[in-house]
Amino acid sequence: MRRAITAVISFALLALAFSTLSASAQSWPTRPVRFVLPLGPGSGVDITARLFGDKLSAKWGQPVVVENRPGGDAFIAITTVTQANDDHVLLFAPASTFTAHPLLHEKLPYDINDLVPIARVTNTLIALGVPADMGVNTVKELAAKIKAEPGKYNYASVTGANDLMFAAWLKTENLNMAKVPYKDAVQAVNDLAEGRIHAYVGAYAIMRARVQAGKVKVIALTNREHAKSLNDIPTAREAGFPGLEFDGLVGLLGPKTMPKTAIDRVAKDIAEIGMEKDVVDKLTSGGNVVNPGSPKDFADALADQRKTVKRIGDTLGIKASQ
Repeated sequence: MRRAITAVISFALLALAFSTLSASAQSWPTRPVRFVLPLGPGSGVDITARLFGDKLSAKWGQPVVVENRPGGDAFIAITTVTQANDDHVLLFAPASTFTAHPLLHEKLPYDINDLVPIARVTNTLIALGVPADMGVNTVKELAAKIKAEPGKYNYASVTGANDLMFAAWLKTENLNMAKVPYKDAVQAVNDLAEGRIHAYVGAYAIMRARVQAGKVKVIALTNREHAKSLNDIPTAREAGFPGLEFDGLVGLLGPKTMPKTAIDRVAKDIAEIGMEKDVVDKLTSGGNVVNPGSPKDFADALADQRKTVKRIGDTLGIKASQ
């Protein structure tokens, strides 16, 4: 009898524990959630964040506010999240905005270990674009043009890892091309369309309107996988230049103090929304591959990208600060 009573009590306590965990997961969020972005309005990640934010707000019964904090090489957005140390303030960002930081800066104003991966959301299609009237239709033609007139042409890229990837490619191909710094991707694409810069590496989504207007020509995508939505555009590897290969990984990160129950709920809800046809259709047409993943999926993808960035650093002769 004593054993039976002990078993009943143990079962009751276990049931109570599971009930408490479930209630904890369901109670988050208790107030508005902020998605802090390192890029401005109209960027590919901004479009994605707003679409998911609207859907999540309906699921959670709390507003999801998208907060654009461009500039400062993503430091502004990242430190906004790390300094808040609040599980309702999350970083929604392309990994390329921060995976290259150890190569670009001797000291960082944040510790990457203060952020934990929550969910992979999409892979942005990253395009190499040139002015449509430049007379360049392939990467090979662009390389030949730069080589024929060294020092005449310039390029831009807003996020750090994409920038380093293109610089490493230039070095590998022995090409001389000046970099023009921008903090605003929209302005960079506007200048590309007007021929003030001659190449731009960034999200296809932000170039699309200029491409459709006949002002910008996309000559390759840096992503590993061929994009079915842009079937006529080759990947860099397909074009014969694997040195320009780099995936546009986008996801959510939060403070390391964020409860696992909340992390798991966000990841689960992101995955469910990522299967909705209207979400897939809208983001695919805008130049994204929708592929939500778990915290582990995102962590593994980040680790893989950091290995790629290290190889880029080795090519450029840059030693990581961390």
